[in-house]
Amino acid sequence: MEGRKGGRGTNGGLTMQLISITGSEFEAMATTETCVDLGLARWLAAAAEGDMNACFDLGVAYSIGSNGAECDLIEAHKWFNLAAARGHDEAANCRADISDDMTAREIAEAQRRARQWLAQERLRAA
Repeated sequence: MEGRKGGRGTNGGLTMQLISITGSEFEAMATTETCVDLGLARWLAAAAEGDMNACFDLGVAYSIGSNGAECDLIEAHKWFNLAAARGHDEAANCRADISDDMTAREIAEAQRRARQWLAQERLRAA
């Protein structure tokens, strides 16, 4: 089979070349997924350091199911809650928006997860 060069993608200083193969559906999915998972991992690491923007970005990713995150409103609510607690301006509005699509039990679970994250964060700091 004949290969042709695809577009170039970048992720935080990492550059990769995607190759598509003529006549095939293969478009370097594994490479793309690894790149996406690295972004999610970076946000998680930054959130563990207290980065409110990383918390917000995680909330967005979980609310729409992007960047390697499955759509999960409980996780999205948790991350928006943590971002809002750290002072992110838009996070409280986003949390309220997704709350409209959640049950009271789901919101309670999201709040429990946010408290658990904060407790683990205090333990890491000690």
